[in-house]
Amino acid sequence: MLYCFLAQGFEEVEAIAPIDMLRRAKLDVKTVGVGAKTVTGSHGIPFVCDLTDDEITLDDALDGVILPGGMPGTLNLEKSERVQAALDYCSKNGKLLCAICAAPSVLGHKGLLRGKEATAFPGFEADLLGAVLSDNYVVTDGNVITARGAGVALDFGFAIIAALRDKATAEQIKAAIQCP
Repeated sequence: MLYCFLAQGFEEVEAIAPIDMLRRAKLDVKTVGVGAKTVTGSHGIPFVCDLTDDEITLDDALDGVILPGGMPGTLNLEKSERVQAALDYCSKNGKLLCAICAAPSVLGHKGLLRGKEATAFPGFEADLLGAVLSDNYVVTDGNVITARGAGVALDFGFAIIAALRDKATAEQIKAAIQCP
């Protein structure tokens, strides 16, 4: 199971597109509202989550976490003790840490990108503390997957599918939705 944390001000496309692709791959993804069951994205779209952050469990069933970017969503993710606890659990147990746009900064501030190749929305490079910066739009390095922004949200989802299933499954879904 994956938790996709949604905090007030999250970037809608960076959350919804990967979730859609992951569910097409038959992966169990739970949307987690930080501080509330209903959260509103940075463009005013309200989203009813599967769980609140108070309802999550950190155990072997968890395969990883997804952090969409957006402002102030990224800042609200970073302030959350429950999000921080989930990141700590995933890091300690080799689970996936996935972040897009501004959200890789949350991983960087925790030191989780040290020695890892990573990317983020332009202007956030200094926040990727210890990372080997990449010009690629989506980067997978071990258990860390980072991406630049909304324009590559589908590719971000495909990278997560490839990590949890395989590249062939990601390619099948990509073809099915007519993605070049």
